[in-house]
Amino acid sequence: MSKAHTVLVIGGGAAGNAVTVLLRRAGLTVDLVEAEDDWNATAGSGITLQGNALRVLRELGVWDRVKASGFGFGSVGITAPDGTVLHVARDLRTGGDDLPATVGMQRPQLQRILMDAVRAGGARVRLGTTAEILGQDADGVSIRFSDGSEGRYDLVIAADGLGSSARAAIGVADKPEPTGMAIWRVAAPRPTGVVRTDLAYGGPAYIAGYCPTSDTTLYAYVVEANRDRASIPPETYAEEMRRLASAYGGFWPEITAHIIDPAKVNYTWFDRLLVEGSWHRGRVVLIGDAAHCCPPTLAQGAALSLEDAWVLAQLLTSGEAWDDALFRAYYERRMARVRPVVEASVQIGQWQLDGVRDADVPGLMGRTMTMLRELP
Repeated sequence: MSKAHTVLVIGGGAAGNAVTVLLRRAGLTVDLVEAEDDWNATAGSGITLQGNALRVLRELGVWDRVKASGFGFGSVGITAPDGTVLHVARDLRTGGDDLPATVGMQRPQLQRILMDAVRAGGARVRLGTTAEILGQDADGVSIRFSDGSEGRYDLVIAADGLGSSARAAIGVADKPEPTGMAIWRVAAPRPTGVVRTDLAYGGPAYIAGYCPTSDTTLYAYVVEANRDRASIPPETYAEEMRRLASAYGGFWPEITAHIIDPAKVNYTWFDRLLVEGSWHRGRVVLIGDAAHCCPPTLAQGAALSLEDAWVLAQLLTSGEAWDDALFRAYYERRMARVRPVVEASVQIGQWQLDGVRDADVPGLMGRTMTMLRELP
């Protein structure tokens, strides 16, 4: 590269942290700003990381910590609502044969691992800080921070999530749209016999499932049709999730007994977003949930965001000019990968909403996951 580039990353989630680590490793000057004071260090219950996500985490140099902190497994069970196991399928190793098919882990633990990697890489981090795009030209972007200071960068990477203010600020009109489903999530102790994800279809919810996240923990979730959030007071979250989960057998009674604290239960709608045309405007480029999101029916949200960071960092450090051609190449490379995952994730949920009983869910999942074995 002809000169030392400066980069501002807006957002300290998985995508923002990953791209920061990779760019710092290449010697670029990187500032990261995160709106939350605690850097989201305690947010969320659990996360399912499939092989293509693990492949990027290995590239970041954090795989050993992820492996030690999470729970690896290689299959998924399909059960009846009463807990009877109907089928066990082997998961495809989308990250290659030298990585587990799947690792479940506590989401805050993954965030702490990525935070530590960002700090170790030497990026300047500013928490409790937002960034406003004042304007840009062919050479860079002018920024005003919420503390009143200003800065100028050769590139701004908007990794500020589903409700991205940077996306709106650069004139991208796409917004997330609800798919019609919602999910209840909670972290709980892991019953001894839970050694993989099990999914129950039917009963009072569309899906009731759980994923081990360590030797002692799991996260459990129940998927239903979305409801008006205003009609569900937060203090009733535990009661509502417990009511749905109590209809399921097998390990569920043991799990349900721990759904007590409403503050530890998370309720969110499923959304769909796929920004079309391009993921950049000038010297501002979108990654992660700011550019795309999908229901977790394929457990690919974080994986796709991590892949975005990996691909963008490869292009930015390739020695090529940071111009429209480079950012267009990023968009085209990622869209070919992201679109089928978003569409498949939405389709699986829609089949359930429509009550389609003969849908080829295994076939669609198999085709999509086979595609993800290829390098992004």
